[in-house]
Amino acid sequence: MKPLIIAIDGPSGAGKGTVARAVAGALGYRHVDTGAMYRAVAWKAVRDGLGLDDEAAVADLATAAVLGVEGGSVSIDGHDVTREIRTSDIDRAAAAVARLPRVREILVARQRAYGQSGGVVMEGRDIGSIVFPDADLKIYLDASPEERARRRAADPAHSGGREGQAAVAQSIAARDQADRTRTSSPLMVPDGAVVIDTTGMPVAAVVERVMALVSARLGATTR
Repeated sequence: MKPLIIAIDGPSGAGKGTVARAVAGALGYRHVDTGAMYRAVAWKAVRDGLGLDDEAAVADLATAAVLGVEGGSVSIDGHDVTREIRTSDIDRAAAAVARLPRVREILVARQRAYGQSGGVVMEGRDIGSIVFPDADLKIYLDASPEERARRRAADPAHSGGREGQAAVAQSIAARDQADRTRTSSPLMVPDGAVVIDTTGMPVAAVVERVMALVSARLGATTR
């Protein structure tokens, strides 16, 4: 049975990470968080004092960086940045880095290399549209802005609840605007994606829905 490439896209706070990890675990697939790659590059650019609009310098950094984004931890050039990259400052820095076409080109090539053999659940904002437009299954998760802000504010992996929900909502709105208006790989619903509105849905229910789609797709590959 051919191992699948499963693409899960959506905006901040829609539940991509939680659902992708659960689905990957259930299938015994690798889970790749592509957003963490942009965050890690942004973290190191800030640490190294690079201008986030200096495309050549940030692209050189992305090319040379040794990135690790599997297994629940994130590292860059030997630095474990799993917690450091989940802050509002890095949210803004990552959004700036993600607007640089050359940086996207470099990281997309890495993402394709990670997933080309299948057996992967890859999450991000352009997986089904750009990275793997022919993915075996494309899912687009969304939720109301209020729900996404509430989740993000309550998530200890993102700022540890140190920011109020109103501030988080502002940050998410700014990231949404940046992601949807960038010229390179804007956030969109990929062609052929199944859209799931997770507003008010327990995580287990979302995972169950996705696993049903996976089962149907696996069944189709054996016919």
